Amino acid sequence: MATPDGFAEFVAARQAAMLRTAYLLTGHAQDAEDLVQTTLVKVVPHWRRIRDDPEPYVRRTMVHENVSRWRRRRWREQPADVLPELLAEAPDHDDLLVVRAALAELAPRQRAVLVLRYYEGLTEAEIAATLGIRSGTVKSQARDALARLRAALPVDEDAADVSSGVGGAPVA
Repeated sequence: MATPDGFAEFVAARQAAMLRTAYLLTGHAQDAEDLVQTTLVKVVPHWRRIRDDPEPYVRRTMVHENVSRWRRRRWREQPADVLPELLAEAPDHDDLLVVRAALAELAPRQRAVLVLRYYEGLTEAEIAATLGIRSGTVKSQARDALARLRAALPVDEDAADVSSGVGGAPVA
């Protein structure tokens, strides 16, 4: 079966961004690759309908598939013998690991809300549309997720303003 017109170009142009988002959603490089692949397999049958603006549909499919994957595997413990590789250019590796570990402890919807808000830069309305929830639910999920992150992350006494939120993003 041949791929629809424009699909290969979309994948080539957006693959790196999709992988980054998937990594932030899953916390593991291999799971991120699997998530992107599964998402694209689910998107291709609908391509003719969404090709004019595929980004929201692809993002929504990725988030929903991640939640489904989490539900299927949540009862199993997954110990890790080796920590994820760190980026060579990342200046504060310890902080990065602490934040990643704290993100991994969030429920999938909370994690999705934070990734879509602070990494993807979506508005509350766009997040609500992507996740199929109300805007108020987005706000409460973000508030609860940020509260859990604040509780899980160590307090930095040298920080100029601890109320600025995750990664310098404003607190909801």
